[in-house]
Amino acid sequence: MSESNQPTRITIARGDGIGPDIMDACLKILDASSANVAYDEIEIGQKVYERNIESGIEPSSWDILVRNKVFLKSPITTPQGGGFKSLNVTIRKSLGLFANIRPVKALAPFVRSYFPTMDLVVIRENEEDLYAGIEHQQTPEVVQCLKLVSRPGCERIIRYAFEYARAYGRKKVTCMTKDNIMKHTDGLFHQVFDEIKAEYPEIETDHYIIDIGAARLADTPHWFDVIVTLNLYGDIISDITAQISGSVGLGGSANIGSDFGMFEAIHGSAPDIAGKDIANPCGLLHGTIMMLSHINQPDKAELIMNATLKTIEDGIHTVDMRNKHFSKKIVGTKEFTQAIIDRIGEVPKELRKADYGRSSHQINVENIRRPRPEKALVGVDVFLDWDVSDRNPTVLGKILEENQAGALKLKMITNRGVKVYPDGLPQTFCTDHWRCRFTTGDNGNPVDYNEVVSLLGNLTKAGLDCIKTENLYMFNGKRAYSLGQGE
Repeated sequence: MSESNQPTRITIARGDGIGPDIMDACLKILDASSANVAYDEIEIGQKVYERNIESGIEPSSWDILVRNKVFLKSPITTPQGGGFKSLNVTIRKSLGLFANIRPVKALAPFVRSYFPTMDLVVIRENEEDLYAGIEHQQTPEVVQCLKLVSRPGCERIIRYAFEYARAYGRKKVTCMTKDNIMKHTDGLFHQVFDEIKAEYPEIETDHYIIDIGAARLADTPHWFDVIVTLNLYGDIISDITAQISGSVGLGGSANIGSDFGMFEAIHGSAPDIAGKDIANPCGLLHGTIMMLSHINQPDKAELIMNATLKTIEDGIHTVDMRNKHFSKKIVGTKEFTQAIIDRIGEVPKELRKADYGRSSHQINVENIRRPRPEKALVGVDVFLDWDVSDRNPTVLGKILEENQAGALKLKMITNRGVKVYPDGLPQTFCTDHWRCRFTTGDNGNPVDYNEVVSLLGNLTKAGLDCIKTENLYMFNGKRAYSLGQGE
């Protein structure tokens, strides 16, 4: 976004819970800094949900968002269950906000932290993974959630992480996945990371399985610099890093797309403390500072961040930052806000002064269209709702073998991913949800889809309830589906 004498119009939403409290604080600080912005306000969240709008946002609000391309958002409350969709996820996906950037830096010794030198950034893929939100109840006992990971999505976020590291002088990029278990989804993310890292020889790289990676983040965060990971893992570990740095209430977040930015706190709406003048506005304020950098007002970003650091350094703290050695005065939201305003133009003496000379909007990554591989259908997984008194896999296996079609032969049956036929173990617990794999054999000869249709017809005539199918493919002669546990 180019610099102009005209103010940059931004969309704001006060949200739910403590959202109005902390948004008021941020707007007062923005005004005091003379930031060149103008506001258009929309309503989102709980009140909108209560009007039976399941997305949590009025259709007319999208026009304002798309026009302004910058969104400063307070946290909202999403009703649990009942078909309500996460508004955060909807906005990120609808507006192509593929990169979630969450910097975390300890403010020790003024804010208590076990890791006083902690300074890292979590860059989280923001549109895919389990957050696609595609769920179904398939049987009375079993529900599913689809984990979707695309090569373009992996390439875009991983390249963004390396470009971010290069732009901000970061030395290392760490990839975190669970590809020892999810070999195709997380495996693709790790594979793309290994491909792209070769283009950045000056940047150190490593990879962690997410469980031990999260454990080491909580124990030795100084080992890390920039972390890039999938959506769910990034959501979890960014909260971990924020908490161990001092407080989740301090964490801000930027959601960046090719021509849109959304800025927010990483914490929730905390309705239990709403309206009590005790909320810490720093999380949304850090999002506001990232927004100013994004719209090419880094001088204003520096003014506000340095005033905030000076306030904290002076021992003016909200209750969540209480530190018996350095807190000189515990204040509420309004007094903390005024303390920052009073210090605009000042810089901290001990904490490192803010410098926003480089901004996230300068990082551009392009989608790369690749040639499509050769694709061959070699089988099908048929999922059944089958509930009989003893749930004997051998009985089901015999029924399936009697109703095979053409070249498609039953290879195995699994229950919750574990092979139960043939040669299953009687100790394996079975639900009413069965995956029945039919293939053309170990040679992987291609099959016409009409044979899948014939198979489904045979199974239906046999009285079986086919609830889902997944085709099994080879891409360029390579198996593109997982084996069953025990297969």
